[in-house]
Amino acid sequence: MLTMTDSAVSQLKQILQKDANPEKALRVYVSPGGCSGFSYGMQLDDERSDDDTVLSIDGVTVVVDELSLPQLEGAQIDYVNALMGGGFVVQNPNATKTCSCGQSFDTADGGGTARPCS
Repeated sequence: MLTMTDSAVSQLKQILQKDANPEKALRVYVSPGGCSGFSYGMQLDDERSDDDTVLSIDGVTVVVDELSLPQLEGAQIDYVNALMGGGFVVQNPNATKTCSCGQSFDTADGGGTARPCS
């Protein structure tokens, strides 16, 4: 199960209130790449696939595709305010190796195609 901190939920609610489309949700996904093997991605999305898992977390909707779900099991999305690079971050207990950029990770099972951070 994917969770969100109160800070992340609050920030997402503010973002979604600015959008006129009530079907928008936060899509969280994992894709191969980055210097550690996988990279996190997030976007606002109003489309759903049959294999998506749709979560309702404190009044916001989060969508995760079938392939990303195992890598995000038990992860928590947080929102941090930082002078340099604040925003949504994923705290993932499945990550056994991460990159200093914070957007790339690998799991015990491995995967993705590693490449240098840019």
